[in-house]
Amino acid sequence: MEALLTSTAVVALAEIGDKTQLLAIVLATRFRRPWPIIAGILVATLANHFLAALVGEQAAAFLDGRWFRYLVAASFILMAGWTLIPDSFDEDEEAKPSRFGPFLATTIAFFLVEMGDKTQLATIALGARFQSVLPVMAGTTVGMMIANVPAVFLGHEIIKRVPLATVRIIAALLFLAIGLWLLAQTAGWI
Repeated sequence: MEALLTSTAVVALAEIGDKTQLLAIVLATRFRRPWPIIAGILVATLANHFLAALVGEQAAAFLDGRWFRYLVAASFILMAGWTLIPDSFDEDEEAKPSRFGPFLATTIAFFLVEMGDKTQLATIALGARFQSVLPVMAGTTVGMMIANVPAVFLGHEIIKRVPLATVRIIAALLFLAIGLWLLAQTAGWI
């Protein structure tokens, strides 16, 4: 349960203002059909985060050792700093989804845009931390949906009303706390 809840909170906060959330807004305004877009986000996230959590779990099992736990702790601390850097999304860089329907366009775009994204890297780190693929994948997927479903329905109104800087700071503090906690555990301080 800890893996599920931690994964949900970490990704939901990290996703606020992320380029995939901005992509959700762009797709929602382009297609104006929220349910296929939400379904595409769900399918893409399940696939992407399953693979990411699996990579994290396998890396932890293969590289089990104190130094690897220090590496995972450091990755969370670095993620805290990365979270403070705002994402931008240039529509011209996006593949033009007009020849695909909203579901397929969203699924492909989200899967590709999520590659190497901070939420995917967080999922890898969470998979390594908890060594449990399904709860981490479920939690990170729920976190993505918590952040992106309102973006699909409310689009630009969310950006106007939500203080993204404050949310980024909260997300960064959460990453930092997890990293420091894991660091303290590994060092034997707690």
